[in-house]
Amino acid sequence: MLYMIIEKYHPGKAKDLYKRFDEKGRMMPEGLNYINSWINEPVTTCYQVMETDSVEKIHEWINHWFDLADFEIVPVISSAQAKEKIFAG
Repeated sequence: MLYMIIEKYHPGKAKDLYKRFDEKGRMMPEGLNYINSWINEPVTTCYQVMETDSVEKIHEWINHWFDLADFEIVPVISSAQAKEKIFAG
């Protein structure tokens, strides 16, 4: 399953977040796969796509970062899958 993770940096914590990332990497558990990410222009929000069969893996990953950002987890499907879903019923 694919998930869009919306990561909103706590005010004044973006530099700390990037320092931790440089020192420790993403710190993702096995079974959670990073696909890609995009950052908004003011560098306050990161939009990431990840893949996993267990949303618990996302929560495990968030435990390494929750002191620096707030997270929203949104299950997503591709546009092609959405079209198929709409027309299948």
